[in-house]
Amino acid sequence: MKKVITVTFAFIEIVALSIGQIILRRAPMQELSRDCCPYSVCLDLCLVTILAVITPSLALAQEYSTVQEDTEVVLAPDEFSPYAGRNFPQRPMWGDSHLHTMVSVDAGTMTRLTQEQAFRFARGEEVTTTHGLQAKLSRPLDWLVVSDHAEMYGLMPQLLAGDAEVLSSEQGKAWYEALTSGDPQLAFSTAMEIVASLSGDEPPIDNPKAIKHAWEEYTALAEQYNQPGVFSTIIGYEYTTEGANNLHRNVLFRDGAIRANQTRPFSQYDSKNPEDLWAFLAEYEERTGGEVLAIAHNGNLSNGRMFSWNAYDGSPLTVEIAEARARFEPLYEVTQIKGDGEAHPYLSPDDEFADFDTWDASNLNGTELKKPEMLAGEYAREALKRGMKIEQELGVNPFKFGMVGATDSHTGMATAQEDNFFGKHSGVEPEPKRWEHAVIEAPDPDLSIYGWKQAAGGLGAVWAKENTREAIFDAMMRKETYATTGSRMMVRFFGGYNFTEEDARVRLPADAGYKKGVPMGGNLGAAPDGKAPTFLVAALKDALSGNLDRIQIVKGWVDTSGEAQEKIYNVVWGGDRELDADGMLPDVGNTVDVENATWTNSIGAAELISVWEDLDFDPSLQAFYYARVIEIPTPRWTAYEAKRFGIEMPDEVPMITTERAYTSPIWYTPKG
Repeated sequence: MKKVITVTFAFIEIVALSIGQIILRRAPMQELSRDCCPYSVCLDLCLVTILAVITPSLALAQEYSTVQEDTEVVLAPDEFSPYAGRNFPQRPMWGDSHLHTMVSVDAGTMTRLTQEQAFRFARGEEVTTTHGLQAKLSRPLDWLVVSDHAEMYGLMPQLLAGDAEVLSSEQGKAWYEALTSGDPQLAFSTAMEIVASLSGDEPPIDNPKAIKHAWEEYTALAEQYNQPGVFSTIIGYEYTTEGANNLHRNVLFRDGAIRANQTRPFSQYDSKNPEDLWAFLAEYEERTGGEVLAIAHNGNLSNGRMFSWNAYDGSPLTVEIAEARARFEPLYEVTQIKGDGEAHPYLSPDDEFADFDTWDASNLNGTELKKPEMLAGEYAREALKRGMKIEQELGVNPFKFGMVGATDSHTGMATAQEDNFFGKHSGVEPEPKRWEHAVIEAPDPDLSIYGWKQAAGGLGAVWAKENTREAIFDAMMRKETYATTGSRMMVRFFGGYNFTEEDARVRLPADAGYKKGVPMGGNLGAAPDGKAPTFLVAALKDALSGNLDRIQIVKGWVDTSGEAQEKIYNVVWGGDRELDADGMLPDVGNTVDVENATWTNSIGAAELISVWEDLDFDPSLQAFYYARVIEIPTPRWTAYEAKRFGIEMPDEVPMITTERAYTSPIWYTPKG
């Protein structure tokens, strides 16, 4: 019997090996590697699988006993695997909620990338740019919103294709003939005329049928490229009102094409008042059973109007208006190509990191000078403080938003990485002089914005339970999101009353975070007697970017006299540094070699984690807290540009950046 068994198992092993080799030959290696399974491991798995199937037939020959001799077997506890049973988000989903293609009227005068190419690029494919360059992301995105402008949606591709519906209008025919005349100067001037028409009160071409056709083509593409669990295409568009004093919003649907096709993009030609947009979205939800949200963006170019104390028409803010904004605008786009909108040095003079990619010369088109008193209505931190003051008066906080970043790229490509930045629009793609190209050409040259001012950002990180439209949308609604300037650092932020130092000594901080507190975007109720809130914060560096300099917690509150206050706390940092008497931290240092556009991660830290307690806490006062993570200095996109093209830029052009992340706040609301 022993001999037979030996031969039998040898035979089985030969068969298993043979079958395993056949399987491996037929399966491409790249497919096997998707599961991080090397050849030897795959072979072992083949053997185990085959033996499991064949071995039972030998049970009789071996006469194995089914009686367990040792009854003192100790089984592993149910909680042995720390990952089993976790029902909270495991990783951030990276995406861009603000991207334009040739379907947008303004982008379509310059870029030729389609909505389909935008989806393909975002999920990791290589594409050819408008000017013939090859482009690809370092890592795919998890989700994307192609948010083309609602105004004359789809006009440019229809116009260039000679669409009969568009050419049926006198204006459409005239524009088509000019664009296809073969006269470059005429084509350019016509393109500028088309862009300028967006500032009017009436659409130069009013063709609802053409818009409907373009919208349904887009939603069909979104369905085609939506891959639950792999890549989520979120249907959306941009409502572009008040072009000069930017009050733009991106509208995002939780729904697929079936529901989204029951509406159409709401544009400034319907109304320039965002309050009417919210009413339109409410009607959509009531009529279809769908869900929708809006993300306000680029307040830094609104000349004080984005976070005004008043309603759109200048009248006092009402409870109804405040409730509508709070309901439909859970997030704010705090950073993008057209500058950073977290804080401003005029508003936060004690914040050493407040002056970052600052655009504060004028409004969006350079037609109105920026005045200092306008700034408070433009920046996120000040808006969060204003929101609490409004809540004390109306009982509703219209500015209780979370943070998200986006590109606002008009190239069809969501490029938010310093060494892979393709700019705002396709009029000027990477070439030796794009740094000095006028992005905003103002009547007053002093108010013009040139290419080098563009920021290579940003990205939105969403703590969703899974990569689906629905899960990502739900995470946005609960504000469990954070913004980065382009880096993909991982950030956790929890608030509660029972966090201890032990919670910062584990590899799985989220376990304690969700068990003991609320995540970013959450709310803390009245403090237990004698307790101040504690916060668990953790950050892990982006593998392709710089080490971490520090984590800060930004606190805002309204004091007993009704005045808004703020304070920034250095919580945890890399390197051997100590806080001074004022709580300030020495610089982390700088390893950037500007000439070669390189740096070393020999300073800072790869990861940071800490539990912080608010020792200045007053349980009677409203407050918000958010985390800001700062990287060590790294080369800016302008440094990469100078190196690649062998050019010199003037001293005013920054060559170094400090990437950062902003979490959604956690709000504390006392009783009453």
